[in-house]
Amino acid sequence: MGKKKVLAQTEQDVLKEEQEMSAAQKKAVVEAGAMKGRKLDKGKVYIQSSYNNTAISVTDFNGQVLAWTSAGMLGFKGPKKATPFAASKAVEAIMEKIRKAGIREVFVYVKGIGSGRESAVRALAAHGLEIAGIKDMTPIPHNGCRPRKVRRV
Repeated sequence: MGKKKVLAQTEQDVLKEEQEMSAAQKKAVVEAGAMKGRKLDKGKVYIQSSYNNTAISVTDFNGQVLAWTSAGMLGFKGPKKATPFAASKAVEAIMEKIRKAGIREVFVYVKGIGSGRESAVRALAAHGLEIAGIKDMTPIPHNGCRPRKVRRV
């Protein structure tokens, strides 16, 4: 609890700090408006459907994420997050986000074994996106690791 020292900032320090703050703000604005300036016609949609949730991401062909959402972000809680209805609502929400980008044709990558995977793909088609292809990226175990040796007593 002693006395606190107050350091007087020089004008150069103040100017440098202001420049850093303005640069950080400009960077945040550029990242937030990154999709506004882009006009794309093709993209990739990644659907990750688990037993607990359905997450959807839209990227350009370079892999830069344009928008993402999940059923949990929309307010679905508990077991309702993994339903086909929640997955279709997530597609509606993501379509609103990417409508400005002008994407018309997508390639869909589906991963997971949840109940929302098929309804999400159907909802994408129903919202006017042309689906160029669908690829199932669900990981499948094959044989696994070597088992431990048998214990001898």
